[in-house]
Amino acid sequence: QVQFVESGGGVVQAGGSLRLSCALSGSAFSIHTMGWFRQTPGNQRELVAGISRGADTNYADSVQGRFTISRDNAKNTVYLQMNSLKPEDTAVYYCAARVAWNGEYDYWGQGTQVTVSS
Repeated sequence: QVQFVESGGGVVQAGGSLRLSCALSGSAFSIHTMGWFRQTPGNQRELVAGISRGADTNYADSVQGRFTISRDNAKNTVYLQMNSLKPEDTAVYYCAARVAWNGEYDYWGQGTQVTVSS
């Protein structure tokens, strides 16, 4: 099993920045890919960014150029630096991890609220 500790959410004005952190414990050694998802009420959870153990990254088009995902394998921690935030970035952000290099994510954090005011 993998446990998550997420932090860094909050309220910020449009144009501002936030940094989310997610520390894994437990069987974190088995994790290949980590990612951040977000969800708003009434909508499906969507992938924001993902990063492999080898630091290959992918981003949703809506955040490309504004968000940066990074990973510290020694600390089993993944980060999401969010710059130039927009009100439409408001959502609950979830950290996730999977054992395989592709496919569905196996483990999920509890989520942290990000609110961007206009």
